[in-house]
Amino acid sequence: MAESKEYMTLPEENGSINIAEEVIAAIAVGAVREVEGVSGMMTNLGSSVTDLVSSRKNAQKSIRGVKIDMTGAALVLDLFVTVRYGHPIPEVAGNTQKAVAGAVEAMTGCSVEAVNIHVGGVTLE
Repeated sequence: MAESKEYMTLPEENGSINIAEEVIAAIAVGAVREVEGVSGMMTNLGSSVTDLVSSRKNAQKSIRGVKIDMTGAALVLDLFVTVRYGHPIPEVAGNTQKAVAGAVEAMTGCSVEAVNIHVGGVTLE
């Protein structure tokens, strides 16, 4: 069964570079995991945020906690996270935005227009 994949295409001198949406999501998840105060990623199913995923074994599942809009000239990422109790949510969200935008731009060369953080819960870790 063939899966339809979305790619970000970067035209180059000798051809083009195609970066799969899953690659961009994996970069974003890796950056999120380095932010102090983030306890995990969540999946966005429809209008509700469910299924806490914080285990490294479930990295493929946690990629579903990232929604990417590649329709414009720059990327727009929506990330669904949980925050550890005791960490200021605005600070954690701001640090997450900076980390994700920096990592995606550095690794792909794609411009990031916005990183929207959706805090779906607080964990008592």
